[in-house]
Amino acid sequence: MKRNHLPFYFIAGLLFIAPTLLLLVQSFTAPWRFQRGEGLQFQLNSWSLLFSDPNLWSATLWSLVIGAMVLLMNVFIGLTSGKALALYSFQGRTIVESLLLAPILIPVLAVAMGLHLFMIRVGLADTWVGVVLIHLVPTVPYSIKIFHHAYSEVGRPLMEQSQMLGASVIKQFLTIELPLLRTSIRSVTFLTIVISLSQYAITAIIGGGQVITLPMIFFPFLDTANASVMAAFSVWFAILPLVMYIVVEGLLQLLPYSRKPWRIQT
Repeated sequence: MKRNHLPFYFIAGLLFIAPTLLLLVQSFTAPWRFQRGEGLQFQLNSWSLLFSDPNLWSATLWSLVIGAMVLLMNVFIGLTSGKALALYSFQGRTIVESLLLAPILIPVLAVAMGLHLFMIRVGLADTWVGVVLIHLVPTVPYSIKIFHHAYSEVGRPLMEQSQMLGASVIKQFLTIELPLLRTSIRSVTFLTIVISLSQYAITAIIGGGQVITLPMIFFPFLDTANASVMAAFSVWFAILPLVMYIVVEGLLQLLPYSRKPWRIQT
C-alpha cells in the first residue's frame, strides 16, 4: 500500500466500510443502544421476519428484471444521444439537449400522473413494461449527461482516424468506443439501478399494485421501530445493485483490451 493512498483508504473506511459493517452487525443482533452500555445479543429474528413476507422473492425478482431492462435502455439511449450531442453539430442542438435533460427539472410525480392516462389508453398501465418506461424518466437524463461528457473526452478525431484506417461502424464501436467508455458504463450502472430500485410512488401509480417491487414491501416495514429489521432489509436491498454491478463488470471484461483477471499478465 502506497503511503499517499493512506488518506483515501482511511476516509473510505470511515465513511463507507464502517457504516456498512455496523449495519450488517445490527441486522444479526437484537436492537441495542451503545450509549446505555448494552451488549450485543446475536439473533436471526430480523431475517426470519424479513423472509416471512410472502412477496419478498417475487418483489426481488421483479426488481432485478425491471432494473436490468431500465439499465439496458439507459445505456442504449445514453450512448446514442450522448454521442450525437458530443460529436455532431446540427441546428437546434442546444434545444434538443435542454429537452432531454428537462425531466430532471420536472417533478417525477407530475410526469407519472400525466403519463398514467396515456398508458391506460395504450394498455401499458398495471404492467411491468409500463413500470420500465416510467423509470426511464428519472434515469435517462443522467445517462445522457454521463455519456455526453465521455464522448466529449474521447473526441471526434479518434472516431475519424479509425474510419480512415478502414474500421467499420460496428468494429469501431466494439474495439474503440466501448473500451473507452468502461468508466461511464459503470457510473450509469450504479446510478440507474439505485434510482430505479428507490422508486416507490411512480411504481405504485403505473404498476397499479400489480407489479410489486422491493420498495413497495419496504415501506410497510417503516412502521416498526425495530432497527434490526430495518437493517436486515437494508442489507437485502443493497445486495441487488451489487449483484448487477458484478454482472456488468463481468461483461466489461469481455471487451477488447481488458485486463482479464484469469490471465497471467506479462
